[in-house]
Amino acid sequence: MARQKDSSQLGRREREILHIVFRLEEASVGDVMEQMAEPPAYDSVRTMLRLLERKGFVKHRQDGAKYVYRPTQSKSSASKSALSHLMATFFENSVADTIAAALDLKSDDLREEELAKLQKLIDKARKEGR
Repeated sequence: MARQKDSSQLGRREREILHIVFRLEEASVGDVMEQMAEPPAYDSVRTMLRLLERKGFVKHRQDGAKYVYRPTQSKSSASKSALSHLMATFFENSVADTIAAALDLKSDDLREEELAKLQKLIDKARKEGR
């Protein structure tokens, strides 16, 4: 049975491989290796993908002689889980502190449309009493 999908418990290489599979949506061992800056041996990547499958993060289908892996959850669901872990770890679950850190990090890159979107989300949260 697959375990809880908490990527914070994965090793650096496992997280890197999982990120690649999310980005590509489907990937073989060779596809993953092509995307890695310093890939380990083929067998190592294959083993890590099998471990990710055993942990419930990816599933595979057979395409000829190779396995093609895909995430078991949507990118949105995985992103929410990762953000929740980040907020708990670094920001004491404070939405305001998390957003403030993101804005501080990327404030030079914000476009007017993004600021308007953030304002709408704040207004909606106020209206709903959150």
